[in-house]
Amino acid sequence: MATTARFSGIFCPNIVPLDEQGNVHEAEVRRYVDWLIDRGVHGLYPNGSTGEFLRFTEEERRRINEIVIDQAAGRVPVLAGAAEANVKETLAACEHYAALGAAAVAIVSPFYYRLGPEAVYAYFSEIARSSPIDITLYNIPLFASPIEVETVERLAGEFERIVAIKDSSGDLPFMMKLIDTVRPSRPDFSFLTGWDPCLLPMLNVGCDGGTHASSGVAPELTRQLYDAAKDGDLDRAKSLQRRVTRLFDSCFAAAEFPEGFRMGVSLRGFAVGPARMPRSDRQLALDRAARQELALLFESEGLG
Repeated sequence: MATTARFSGIFCPNIVPLDEQGNVHEAEVRRYVDWLIDRGVHGLYPNGSTGEFLRFTEEERRRINEIVIDQAAGRVPVLAGAAEANVKETLAACEHYAALGAAAVAIVSPFYYRLGPEAVYAYFSEIARSSPIDITLYNIPLFASPIEVETVERLAGEFERIVAIKDSSGDLPFMMKLIDTVRPSRPDFSFLTGWDPCLLPMLNVGCDGGTHASSGVAPELTRQLYDAAKDGDLDRAKSLQRRVTRLFDSCFAAAEFPEGFRMGVSLRGFAVGPARMPRSDRQLALDRAARQELALLFESEGLG
């Protein structure tokens, strides 16, 4: 049986600060978690795409979730990234994060091998039958096998453990069809958007919230945008959406994703450490120029 309430609000897919040796910087992760919560995020999402889950070992991924869940200490729910390369390891992660007290796990659709709808359905079905914790489907067709509307409808209808979807396609008609198809029979099912430039229109068509890389850099902006949309203050919401989009576009263009967002977090006062992915001398030179441009944007936006 599902155990969580319907997810809503801003869930931050946080980056992972590293020390000078490239290891997880636990003290800085904990300080970052406190900062995000203090600035209004409704929940945390460690080990997502922004958190570079594929660039950490299985042991490191578990440790990252352990630190975030422990530091959150029940103040906000934690949607623990549990994406592994196969069903067996994913279920082991589900069991571990359930024991830690995560509110739910997020599991990306099968990646590397491009699978069709029936294979995607079979994959999530196998996990849902045995998972001790609620599951959020993670649809990111840019990097993984797409999760079709009909697949979500089948999974939501058959498994109460599957309680939400995070969709990072940015496809508004897709999300509208998804909500119209699933919500009538599963009013408890949550719909979260993962594409920053369309948070406002997604909220307006019925999304419950979002998980955005921008939230890790400027959580106060995405939270204010969410609140304005829910309060019906459309003019303020549109102004905030433009600010979030400028921030997102600038961080996204600064370097290969998600390095620009790591730059952004460092500009907010955190020691993010070296990139997990090696950077060439030319990239490092470009990084310095990009950081200067981002600093000017942050200054103009009042993001000290």
